[in-house]
Amino acid sequence: MNLDHNAGGRPRREAVEAVIAWLREDAANPSSVHAAGRRARDAVEEARDAVAALIGAKPSEVVFTSGGTEANNTAILGVVRPGTHVVSTAIEHASVLRALDAARELGADVTLLTPDAAGRVTPEQVIRALRDESALVTIGWANGEIGTVQPIAAIARELRAWAAARGRRVWLHSDAVQAAGLLDVDVARDDVDLLSLSGHKLGALPGVGALVVRGDVPLAPRMLGGPQERERRAGTENVPGIVSFGVAARLARAEREERARRAREVRERLWQELASRAAPVVRLGDADGLPSTLAVSFPGVRGDALVIALDLAGIAASTGSACAAGAAEPSHVVCAIGCGETVAVGAVRFSFGADVDLADAEPAAARIAECVRRARAGGAVSHAA
Repeated sequence: MNLDHNAGGRPRREAVEAVIAWLREDAANPSSVHAAGRRARDAVEEARDAVAALIGAKPSEVVFTSGGTEANNTAILGVVRPGTHVVSTAIEHASVLRALDAARELGADVTLLTPDAAGRVTPEQVIRALRDESALVTIGWANGEIGTVQPIAAIARELRAWAAARGRRVWLHSDAVQAAGLLDVDVARDDVDLLSLSGHKLGALPGVGALVVRGDVPLAPRMLGGPQERERRAGTENVPGIVSFGVAARLARAEREERARRAREVRERLWQELASRAAPVVRLGDADGLPSTLAVSFPGVRGDALVIALDLAGIAASTGSACAAGAAEPSHVVCAIGCGETVAVGAVRFSFGADVDLADAEPAAARIAECVRRARAGGAVSHAA
């Protein structure tokens, strides 16, 4: 049973079928001027329309990338300059934090805000951190490890007011990789300048994503070469991936409310079952956060050992972001929200997609609880316990 959907899941059947059909009939370079090339271009633009519609953008604002990591890197390193200041949080995805490290090496200054115990930052925190040289605020829409949703619209309002009072502009970027398709993400309504997306989180093939670039953001391209993507991202487009992204985006838009409702039901039933079967257990993050995500800690049990035991029991789970898999230390997200060592080392994330429904929650909890019981009885525990 895949309870590690935030790391990735199977592509949607409809997306795979669309890719196979395209490869059989129209595979070509979308920059070519012949008929097959024009059909490839049409396929790319049709997908661009679908991705834009999912998050309230104009099609011309969507830049296709190789995934969320490239989108985050481009958004940050394409905007920062030596001497500029960036505001972010201590619980961002590794692709954001590493890009911020690179920004420091380029001469930028970075402020990382500390969230509250639920993982949330406030607009007031953001405003207090701003300086005259601030150029970018980058805050993830929803955290993929603990599920906390940030008040992006409120942050945007306060940021615009602060900048307008000084006759300046500070760009707002949000990593919406985990949020899109589950939450009501709308860049125009919420006044977000840059937004990162990943196709495989929605059911597309791996290896495709997008960066939404709105208005007059002075974005310097990170991929140099040809004039593709309106000269914002060079290189021949990954048409099969983009085709799958378009299909997945259309389905995600049509199914968003129902999928969020079902995921929330599964999350709450799983939590109730774990609370009764595997106590003591601590819930992490915001209880009303990302519908697909339940982050918990089983004090006295090492999360990494539990994940291995769960795998042997047929359940895929994670101790945090898959991009940090294999790390010996507890998740930086769990540490940043102030968990003690006992809770931090016992943290496990369960996340689920459309292939997990309410009927799966009780049997999953029973298997998880049995693994926890064995870990506690067998000594697979934290040294801090």
